Amino acid sequence: MSSKWPGKYIIGLTGNIATGKSVVRKMLEHLGAYGIDADALSHRAIAKGAPGYKPTLEAFGKWILAADGEIDRNKLGRMAFSDPSVMTSLEDIVHPLVSQAVDILIRRSSQRVIVIEAIKLLESDLRLSCDTLWTVHVPEEIQVGRLMDKRGMSRQEASQRIRFQSAQQQKVSAAAVVIQNNGSFKETWKNVLAQWKKISPATDTVQVLVKAVDGEFTVARGRPRDSAAIAELVTRLSAGSHRMNQDDVMAAFGEKAYMLLQLNGKNVGIAGWQVENLVARTTEFFIDPAVQAEKGLKTLIDEVERASADLQCEASILYLPKSLAAMQSSWKQLGYELRTPQSLGVRAWTDAAIESSQSNAHLFFKQLRQDRVLRPI
Repeated sequence: MSSKWPGKYIIGLTGNIATGKSVVRKMLEHLGAYGIDADALSHRAIAKGAPGYKPTLEAFGKWILAADGEIDRNKLGRMAFSDPSVMTSLEDIVHPLVSQAVDILIRRSSQRVIVIEAIKLLESDLRLSCDTLWTVHVPEEIQVGRLMDKRGMSRQEASQRIRFQSAQQQKVSAAAVVIQNNGSFKETWKNVLAQWKKISPATDTVQVLVKAVDGEFTVARGRPRDSAAIAELVTRLSAGSHRMNQDDVMAAFGEKAYMLLQLNGKNVGIAGWQVENLVARTTEFFIDPAVQAEKGLKTLIDEVERASADLQCEASILYLPKSLAAMQSSWKQLGYELRTPQSLGVRAWTDAAIESSQSNAHLFFKQLRQDRVLRPI
């Protein structure tokens, strides 16, 4: 157990760019760990008004600002990744702030197992506070392909990003656990699950199913073994607008969890939900029109919010189909408002809304807590 955080078991999770660290972190969250994305916190640290904003401008100049007054992370990133001295100066500003935020999140977490994902974990003081180190590894050619496919980089730019970082072998050599993530989701999940069983008693594991009461709605946590049923449910309840097969669901488990609304043991609704950067995002939310929608949606959203609060979320974003969005009075009673991404006022919230946007869906928003990590000063 960590001496810095008594009662907590800290997994330090690292790996180079495009190896799939976040996928492994999400798997651990599915199993019951509390996940912290240190790299996302570093983005928060330099947001407009946040503690690192002014020092970053003083160090690198106002030319890195975008039109909205926020720091343009692409400009800053291109400069940092081409000049090691710039990267060092930026890290000197950001790393202490991220460490403070990590400390706050761990101390107020209810979970025993904490996983800290950080690409530069070995180079930071956080390493010293970890009980174990995990590294996610893939061959370099897979890294290049992922950066080209998912981030639109050229082969030259992708290779430059990869080679700017410390060698993968350095991270592999330092790790107690190495997760190979160049196969299927199922293979990676099997490896993560095997390691989880070595470190965690059953009491750490997320509850899979809420006990049913006859005639009442309940919510169950979907698991990878439920992938076929989840695919059928999303496809059917969305009237085909969100067609999914079993492989699609298995791939999605690398990013999100599924909450299954049940009535007398039958699946009648679903929420596809994820938490990134302390923002809950629900991008699939469907309820069978044959059931009482108002009561069903309240049961389902209550569970989404409960799980979001357990992960210390600041805000909840929902993308709803037209039929559910039309029930504005019901959503108002639950504290949600119809909004646009640009109206949310906090960059992390706006970014989350834009990244999760869904065609032909309406954005609803609710702030879940007033205190914010790395809040504006």
